[in-house]
Amino acid sequence: MIKNYSLIAACLLGMFCSPLAYAGNPDRQGEGAAFELLLNPWARSVGLNGLITARTTGVEALYFNPSGLARTRTKTEIMASHSLYLVGTDMSISAAGMAQRVSENGTIGISLMSVGFGDIPLTTTNQPEGITTFRPRFFNMGISYGHIFRDAATKREKVAVGFTTRVVSESIANASASAVAFDAGVQYYAGQNNQVKFGIALRNIGSKMRYKGEGLSYVGVAPNRTTQATVQQRTTSADLPALLHLGISYDFLIGKDSLGNSAQRLTVVGNFTANSYSRDQMGIGAEYAFKEMFMVRAGYKYESKMYDNTVNGTVSTGLTMGASVETPIAKGSQRRIAFDYAFEYTRIFKGTHSLGLKFNL
Repeated sequence: MIKNYSLIAACLLGMFCSPLAYAGNPDRQGEGAAFELLLNPWARSVGLNGLITARTTGVEALYFNPSGLARTRTKTEIMASHSLYLVGTDMSISAAGMAQRVSENGTIGISLMSVGFGDIPLTTTNQPEGITTFRPRFFNMGISYGHIFRDAATKREKVAVGFTTRVVSESIANASASAVAFDAGVQYYAGQNNQVKFGIALRNIGSKMRYKGEGLSYVGVAPNRTTQATVQQRTTSADLPALLHLGISYDFLIGKDSLGNSAQRLTVVGNFTANSYSRDQMGIGAEYAFKEMFMVRAGYKYESKMYDNTVNGTVSTGLTMGASVETPIAKGSQRRIAFDYAFEYTRIFKGTHSLGLKFNL
């Protein structure tokens, strides 16, 4: 039965993926809308540079692969994270989310993400030094459902599927744009202790974005040159930055504790991302965990021309590092609290610092 579920899930996702197969085109780079959908808001996964398609679980799965939502470890998981993005630019990323198990096999989740830009001067041709400041508002909210299929004989969790619907909004005081995006994903676990994990996820398939509002109009002179008229500028629409993740991971389990659980874990991950409006990326990473209470991790992601010193390069060096401390809220309790930190190295500015907090209840 598990094999049948795997085949069905793969076929469904393949139907979604087929339009994306030939979407990558260097001539289209930079033409997609809602670039913030490509920014990772979660501190824990930043440490692995987002290379977690195959093993993501809980709230973080709402961003990378919604099928991992079904693998939430406890009945309720709550997460919050804040990043100082490219320190020196005044940009920041904030995110919060919750995963709630609603049945033995089903979990729902909700996530919120916003991008802050600091105060930006508002200038005119007559006052180029600025007359006041404004703040753009970039925001998105996602609602997800994950379902896990169990082997009828052993009751082991093998295949998980998930879907997300996300509302995206960008605005300033007098102009705005919005869109609806859909994500879908599949995870498959194998091995005696589920050490081998595979994942595939399709993200940001949805409607186009087009800016509208009074900010796109101005007062001009009519053709008769004697009267004034309000002129509305036309805007073009843009697609969301659709992408496809393919991931794999393997857990090396070392030793046993007093309860028979693995005392140490070393996980190696690999990931490939096919982007519609930017260059494809591939990466590897590793995470070491001691009794699942202390974890350190590092990841490296590469894309072509990323080290080019011209406009073809990227701000990122491709390297990220992070650590987590996770402990029971009370002795012997299954409820846990975790603190996460990650740092992304960049070629300019002073990198990105991310802090996260997680509760498993």
